[in-house]
Amino acid sequence: QVQLVESGGGLVQAGGSLRLSCAASGRTFSSYVMGWFRQAPGKEREFVAGLSRSGLTTNYRDSVKGRFTISRDNAKNTVYLQMNSLKPEDTAVYYCAADAAPLRIAVTGDAYDYWGQGTQVTVSS
Repeated sequence: QVQLVESGGGLVQAGGSLRLSCAASGRTFSSYVMGWFRQAPGKEREFVAGLSRSGLTTNYRDSVKGRFTISRDNAKNTVYLQMNSLKPEDTAVYYCAADAAPLRIAVTGDAYDYWGQGTQVTVSS
C-alpha cells in the first residue's frame, strides 16, 4: 500500500551535516505519524525522531536533541531528518517508517506499519 524510499546518506567527518529524505507513495501521507530509526552493526534498532501528522509535534531521543531536526512536507509526501554536529556514534543505517493508525508518536518499531530500505550514514573521526 505504501512505499518509502530514503536518500541522502553518505560519509561525513565528525562535526559535519547531512539531510536525509524519505519519499512516500500514496494519497494519505498526511494521515501518518512518521519516524526515523537507526541500526548500527551488532546493535538493536533504536528510535531517533518522530513527528505528528501535522508536523507540529516532534519527539527525539536524548542523544540527538539539539543536533537533529525532523520535519515533513505533506504536499511533497516527504519527511526529512536534518543532522548537524554529527558524531561517530551516529554511524548507522537510517530507516524511515510510517504509522498508518497512530495513537501517538510511538518510539517502538512495532507500532509502525511501513518501512523504507534504509540509507547508510557513516561519520568518521
